[in-house]
Amino acid sequence: MCMGCYSRRDMLKLSGLLTAAGALPLLHGRAARAEAAGGKLRIGYLPITDAAPLLVAHANGYYQAEGIEAEKPALLRSWAQIVEAFIAGQVDVVHLLSPMTVWARFSSKLPVKVVAWNHVDGSGLTVAPDINSVPDLAGKTVAIPFWYSIHNVVLQDLLRTHGLVPVAKRDGAPAANEVNLVVMAPSDMPPALASRRVAGYIVAEPFNAAAETLGIGKILRFTGDVWRDHACCVVLMHERDLEQRPEWSQKVVNAIVKAQAWTRGHRPEAAKLLSKDGPNRYTPHTEAVLAKVLAPPAADHAAYLASGAIRHAGWEEKRIDFQPYPYPSYTEELVRRLKHTVIEGNGAFLADLDPAVAAHDLVDDRFVRNAIAAQGGPAAFGLSPSLQRTEEIAP
Repeated sequence: MCMGCYSRRDMLKLSGLLTAAGALPLLHGRAARAEAAGGKLRIGYLPITDAAPLLVAHANGYYQAEGIEAEKPALLRSWAQIVEAFIAGQVDVVHLLSPMTVWARFSSKLPVKVVAWNHVDGSGLTVAPDINSVPDLAGKTVAIPFWYSIHNVVLQDLLRTHGLVPVAKRDGAPAANEVNLVVMAPSDMPPALASRRVAGYIVAEPFNAAAETLGIGKILRFTGDVWRDHACCVVLMHERDLEQRPEWSQKVVNAIVKAQAWTRGHRPEAAKLLSKDGPNRYTPHTEAVLAKVLAPPAADHAAYLASGAIRHAGWEEKRIDFQPYPYPSYTEELVRRLKHTVIEGNGAFLADLDPAVAAHDLVDDRFVRNAIAAQGGPAAFGLSPSLQRTEEIAP
């Protein structure tokens, strides 16, 4: 496999889609496709745990309970496919990497809004068995799922904290103080680690759990232990839907938030539901691998504390958790950090992007506030009544 081929292919496609010229033809056809759908809800997702609330809401009939007919969610194979299907109006709701929504909204001026978080944490830095610390990655290659991802942001923070320089080299080996980053499809990461084409990868679950289960790698650090309760994927909807059919939009968000509440209290059941042996076969993953993420045994936590994969025991982080409120403080800090994150492609728009303005413009929290209230209020998700927080980041 050509490391970086996936990167160039997806990045070029997305760079084309996320321009006025590339998006406009798709946007023009979106209204017609939405009308042809006859009010049915269409969901697009990747087969990762990030998609859990969208899928649980479908499996448990929560969309239907809100009076919305939902088609079976469409499994897509790359972020480029998700973005293309979303812009074109082939799907109405998607989960998308939170930094990617910043790119879509402010570089490409797409009429989209983040309406909720899909989950928090749920990612890790997995490395080869002989890698025991971040400095051991010096001079090596690490895979990331996309340039505009929280994985890339967190990894680069970790590397710089340990005196390493993140680079994106297509040719030549990294220097002794460098770590080369390559974009790779999540499903390609475990084989690449097993064959030692990469020294590690940072990605959403269950690909970290898969490496553990297969015995080919170990978790060096959980991303939620670096940036406490960070968002990874968020729920994205079309601005036009939010403005022209707000009741429909509210019902969609209600169902997703209800699914998050259910998943928090039914983790083993969620693992079974999402597995390849579940009734809808939403993902190609086994129940055992998904359960290691959603409902890990207590012994795992103790082992991660001992190994240093978890360093902030007082944070009491779940391996993956679910809460829907999109904190403005997170979006503001994300924009600040993106400004000094190595990203292939044109990131010039970030230089003049004001974090507070970005947080206000990107997110529409009207619907999620109502949905949280309907589930018992912020306390039902372990949130403060004020729905405010200070970001905690400790690489």
